[in-house]
Amino acid sequence: MSTTYKLDTSTSRANPTPKPMKRLTVPRIRARKQDGETKEPLVMLTAYTARQAQLLDTHCDLLLVGDSLGQVIYGLPSTIPVTLEMMANHGAAVVRGSYHSVVVIDMPFGSYEASKEQAFESAAHLLKETGAAAVKLEGGEAMAETVAFLNARGIPVMGHVGLTPQAVNVLGGYAARGRSDAEADKIVSDAKALDDAGVFAMVIEGVVEPIAITVTKAVSAPTIGIGASAQCDGQVLVTEDMLGMFERVPRFVKRYEGIASVIDKTVATYASEVRDRSFPGEDQTYQPKD
Repeated sequence: MSTTYKLDTSTSRANPTPKPMKRLTVPRIRARKQDGETKEPLVMLTAYTARQAQLLDTHCDLLLVGDSLGQVIYGLPSTIPVTLEMMANHGAAVVRGSYHSVVVIDMPFGSYEASKEQAFESAAHLLKETGAAAVKLEGGEAMAETVAFLNARGIPVMGHVGLTPQAVNVLGGYAARGRSDAEADKIVSDAKALDDAGVFAMVIEGVVEPIAITVTKAVSAPTIGIGASAQCDGQVLVTEDMLGMFERVPRFVKRYEGIASVIDKTVATYASEVRDRSFPGEDQTYQPKD
């Protein structure tokens, strides 16, 4: 019997609750791909808060605490300004709010590129502070040695190839990658290098579909597509994008709901009731006892 934290939705407080540990593990995620085939695709979504994690957890295999929180939560122009402490704080909240999914945390820009040792220090800090199972880092062949170094020291790593948002200044924007033969070959070789280095899974982002399919067939680790192909071994989206929280989203996003309009309508009703003094009513106020 292990102790985890279950969010008490009636009070919005996290209370320690003894529960048998049933969380998925990194080896089980890796084992979903057998002999080059994943019969049941992996489901991954981003999560940044405890309550969001609780709502997503039952339906997902993995929850990604993405550095996209820079834009989604903090209103930053890119992921570049995101700090290690931002990731640690949100990662801890997601772990507290989840029970089933493997929680993976993005390593932010500048926290792992300088050396293998820097990467280990940053990754160890994130896992110790949050209780997450793994980290994710961007880059291909250039990061393969770092991936192997982390693996050898007990830190599972998810890779990320194709469109890598942390390299937006080098790439010159967020356009799809792999349109030229040279770029396509580089994406495939990057993926193979990460696979050889021991990633347990890898994200393929923003590439032309044939490249995503080629990579998926070429590597033993499960691939998780975002703007890639349904033939990947799994899929991930930014939760706020697929829920319709933003007007402008990448082409590859499918809006499954229009939550922003629901919020707008609900808040407009609240504001109207406050202004006409119909809220709070008798049910929301304390009356003298007889």
